[in-house]
Amino acid sequence: MNLEEKLKELPNSAGVYQYFDKDGRLLYIGKAKVLKNRVKSYFKFTPHLAPADKLGARIYKMISEVTSLEWIVAPNEHDALILENSLIKQLKPKYNILLRDDKTYPYIYIDNSEDFPRLEITRRIQKSKQIKYFGPYSTGARDMLDSIYEIVPLVQKKACIKGNEACLFYQIKKCHAPCEGKISKEDYSKLIDEALEYIYNKSKLIAKLQGKMEEYSTEFRFEEAMKLRDRIKTIEKSEIKSGMDLATNENLDLFAIKTNNKKAVIVRLFIRDGKLASSSHNFIKLDFVDETMQIELEEAYERAIVNYYDNEIPVLPKEVLVANDLEEKTELENFLQERFDKKIPIKFPKSGKKKDLLSIALNNCDELLRLDSSQMQSSVYEELKYLFNLQTTPQRVESFDNSHMMGQATVGAMVVWEEKFVKTDFRHYNLESKDEYSQMNEMLLRRVESFEKNPAPDLWIIDGGETLLKLAYDIVDSVGVRLDIVAIAKEKLDAKAHRAKGAAKDVLHYKSEGIYKSLRLETSDKRLQFVQRQRDEAHRFVINFHKKQKRKEDKQISLLQLNGIGEVKVKKLLNYFGTFENIKGASIEELKVVLNEKDSILIFNHFKTQNVANT
Repeated sequence: MNLEEKLKELPNSAGVYQYFDKDGRLLYIGKAKVLKNRVKSYFKFTPHLAPADKLGARIYKMISEVTSLEWIVAPNEHDALILENSLIKQLKPKYNILLRDDKTYPYIYIDNSEDFPRLEITRRIQKSKQIKYFGPYSTGARDMLDSIYEIVPLVQKKACIKGNEACLFYQIKKCHAPCEGKISKEDYSKLIDEALEYIYNKSKLIAKLQGKMEEYSTEFRFEEAMKLRDRIKTIEKSEIKSGMDLATNENLDLFAIKTNNKKAVIVRLFIRDGKLASSSHNFIKLDFVDETMQIELEEAYERAIVNYYDNEIPVLPKEVLVANDLEEKTELENFLQERFDKKIPIKFPKSGKKKDLLSIALNNCDELLRLDSSQMQSSVYEELKYLFNLQTTPQRVESFDNSHMMGQATVGAMVVWEEKFVKTDFRHYNLESKDEYSQMNEMLLRRVESFEKNPAPDLWIIDGGETLLKLAYDIVDSVGVRLDIVAIAKEKLDAKAHRAKGAAKDVLHYKSEGIYKSLRLETSDKRLQFVQRQRDEAHRFVINFHKKQKRKEDKQISLLQLNGIGEVKVKKLLNYFGTFENIKGASIEELKVVLNEKDSILIFNHFKTQNVANT
């Protein structure tokens, strides 16, 4: 069935549609209240099928590439919106806007049901009317909290209040020892008020820290002074100075988006109790855009709002303010009402203090785009795109490696790069496969399965040769994800890997226009050095994890040998079950497949006793 025939089959239902090019590559995912009306609006049918005349440059180019169409019917428009968002994050279509910054932000909270409450950090909502939340904070939450605990003598640790006698914190005057009744609830509540004032007024907190920093410097305590200096910088990063007070106690969330020819930036402001609590921003790459195109701001705002509010939000705004007038805001308001069972209007204020706040957000967009363009004249990312003929300029890179020793402690690791190594996003994998090919297959399949929760990056770097590169492409192609992949294989000298620092002429493998290719670069080439750096970090990370797991397994082997099971039998068990966790969970009958009945009972009882001891 050709495209024109397919268009005639479209239903009068809500749902999600997908456009594909002549090579079967996914171009775009959209949602519609009525699929037939929405999809047909992209085309004109006479004198022949072609893109509609009134389309913007970007959408016109996309429709010119469309050769096939698929759709999924949804019960209603709300479900279609959720499905669209989920599929975009998983599959990364060429012409969709993908916002990666959809994580749950940390909040500071206090549980007022406690006699002597503490301030703590959470990313999860706890169901209690006695809990008050502050935030969200894109950065600086931990530094703020650490600073407050140094300045205000609150209960320093959760365990402290459960003790019956004053501890070291009392002796160094960082706690008034409510555990011994040395402070009343009323006086402690005054300390809480002081701590909350620092949360409401970051400038006051920063001024206090600067005073302590100067004090440390005059006492020649330079290391402590430098720590405070770094902490002040981190807290300041989370703050856009508005110089405004709404003179109300409103909670508002603000979204502002601006674009230049190659990038867009989104700035979010979070107003809590009428004051600016925090802000965040992130860039949107526009690889589908050239100088003649602009992104549709309507689509960008939709992605930003749906992505953010698709998480658990402990503090809901009274209103969501946007810096551009949106035609389809009713659809987004319905999404918010369905999501939180609360009516939250989306507004575009044209005057007053709320408009002034949005002007501040837009000015910050301009400044972020200016700074970014001055830093991106000729980046290694652009050169990597040109060298490997990548589909997009790689901003976020994931690199994979695996490690084992004679089949023991088989593990894998993923490291993540986004301007720097993002260590909070690093991942370990305990693997069951025995050979390198199967281990990489197992690890990459597990990563692909997590794309809905953690969207695919722009580039994968695989430690291996062409065989593993083909494997990786088979995996991503099987699920329709648009993802570039490069493999790096160690140079062989006399059949041995050559890893001399700065002198290893590693071989780079990649795929261009459907053909697998390889190349060698000079060791001084910064593109090779970038790929090597990613591979080496993945190797370091996986080796450290392997050593840790190996120590655990060696301990298990030693314990089994003490119970009369020899090393040869242990290896048989590992070869069959893969890991000690699987051996622990095996029944006597399952163990008897490998060993005799006596040994099986011995091992079963050994782990049963061990489990009882651990509980």
